[in-house]
Amino acid sequence: MTTRLPRRSFARSATEVAPELLGHILARRLPDGVVLRARIVETEAYDQNDPASHAYRGRTPRVRVMFGPPGHLYVYFTYGMHHCMNVVTGPVGTASAVLLRAAQPLEGMERMSIRRRTDRVRDLCRGPARLAQAFDVDRSLDGADLVRGSEIWIERGPGASAASIRRGPRVGIRVGTDLPWRFWIDGPWVSVSRPAAVLSPR
Repeated sequence: MTTRLPRRSFARSATEVAPELLGHILARRLPDGVVLRARIVETEAYDQNDPASHAYRGRTPRVRVMFGPPGHLYVYFTYGMHHCMNVVTGPVGTASAVLLRAAQPLEGMERMSIRRRTDRVRDLCRGPARLAQAFDVDRSLDGADLVRGSEIWIERGPGASAASIRRGPRVGIRVGTDLPWRFWIDGPWVSVSRPAAVLSPR
């Protein structure tokens, strides 16, 4: 029996939620009933006051989901070709989210391979655009409820110990590059290898 992460798990700052999502399981039920699962191994936090955040300049139709409630999916389209998915965090009215950057495939890899057009398991979910493509996520899932919905959710997994979590600057952005808001677990499933520090105990 699987247990979904409750709403309260997401109702905190993005920098708190991002490392704590590591080790938990992203699950997606496709329209034909097939379920995909992957262990989250890399995340990035984005806050409303962060210049790299889509919500930095305020509320717009594109980012309305980021303003809450927490525990919903924020999906955006970038570079005219890729979708990326984020978990909305924090209290209602404060725009913050955690980008899901990479995951270790666990279930439904045959379907992921078809979506990704590759048999190389390592590359199925290694990177935010690849992850969204493998899980058949597009703007139609923007606003999906990760707690009560039936299409996509996050299951409680083994988690990750503080000693196994690395942190460092985010990648693929032009501003806010100094903030150490990227979190990951070392291994072949991570999207980018960069110098890192061990996550300090709280």
